[in-house]
Amino acid sequence: MIGFQNKKIWQQLFRRLGWMLLLFPVLHTQAQDGRMSLYEQLAQSEMQRFPQLWQLDHGKRLYFAYSQGLGALAFWKLYEKTNNPVYYHYVEQWADTLINPKGEIYLYEPESFHLDFINPGKVLFPLYAKTGDKKYLLAIERLIRQLQEQPRTADGLFWHKGIYPNQVWLDGLYMASPFLVAYGNLTKDKSYYEEAVKQLLGAAKHLRDPKTGLYFHAWDALKEQAWANKQTGTSPNFWGRSIGWWFMALVDVLELLPADYPRRGELLKLTQDLAAVLPRYQDKDGLFWQVLDRPGEGKNYQEASVNSMFLYAYAKAVRLGYVPKEDKAMAEKILKGIQEKLLVRDAEGLWNLIQCNAVAGLGGKPYRDGSFDYYVNERIRENDIKATAPLIMGLMELNR
Repeated sequence: MIGFQNKKIWQQLFRRLGWMLLLFPVLHTQAQDGRMSLYEQLAQSEMQRFPQLWQLDHGKRLYFAYSQGLGALAFWKLYEKTNNPVYYHYVEQWADTLINPKGEIYLYEPESFHLDFINPGKVLFPLYAKTGDKKYLLAIERLIRQLQEQPRTADGLFWHKGIYPNQVWLDGLYMASPFLVAYGNLTKDKSYYEEAVKQLLGAAKHLRDPKTGLYFHAWDALKEQAWANKQTGTSPNFWGRSIGWWFMALVDVLELLPADYPRRGELLKLTQDLAAVLPRYQDKDGLFWQVLDRPGEGKNYQEASVNSMFLYAYAKAVRLGYVPKEDKAMAEKILKGIQEKLLVRDAEGLWNLIQCNAVAGLGGKPYRDGSFDYYVNERIRENDIKATAPLIMGLMELNR
């Protein structure tokens, strides 16, 4: 432990948690009788299930995890939209107990070079801006140092993790690229814009399939992995959530980049091309499947996180003018499908998002081969924050 057992900190934590719990019955009543937007109803359902933010994604311990970071970002956006301090304290007490006054992050291992560790750093920017607490800036700088030292492929792309040498995964582009741009905005150093854009354009070069316009989950620069195509180095299938991560990365980076940034148009084209391609793979319910291009096949299923991520990305891209206004119909169609097929209200009035793929990856032990059978047989659960957080953000984009 690095100073995290400070008695004062824990006393503050329990005071905040107690205050939040006192408000839950009132908020829950408002959600049940329809006085809340759907995004707040869903958020309140999550807070009822998971009273502390580190419990999101069914967490078992306090941890600086990418999934909790995604949840923190959603709740921070919710705080900005509603000005409700409950959402602010939900995020702040999580970050406050993870980061000590020196900016050291509990259980963070920079030497592992996990891009996943970068994602929760995104919420530290608004926390620092609001509180002025230097520990958040120090933590941001620790994460930047990891990216400065991150191993790279021969053409300069970040390895996804130290244990996956010379591999680029779509997931990692979401974890790191918006963070780099946010740091560039904070420091006024344009080199971080260039780095983020380099990573995105380089990944697109290797991972976009010219036949379908879709993106493969990963690329092995050395073409050594058993899952890698021996000619291209790409993994064999189009995993829905990985393309969701990618789509969100594009719209989030575009939002953060200066309007006059010279290479902005290249990212805009990638965004528009993907938005135009995806309707080909949407089913009659308005939904997308775990393996995106094989709906209805075998054990494949309508998976919650890919639909939530696409909802968010389409709605945000329309709001910010990146895609035609007509694409709002895509977001509406996805939402209708989610509401009819994936969003269920229980006897206690809580919303539950079903058919969430818990996790998927490549390589490792036991070995994950990226096959169709692998993806459709990975664990499925309810209320995974990788699905609920983008749904909350997507509903906010639509103001539902």
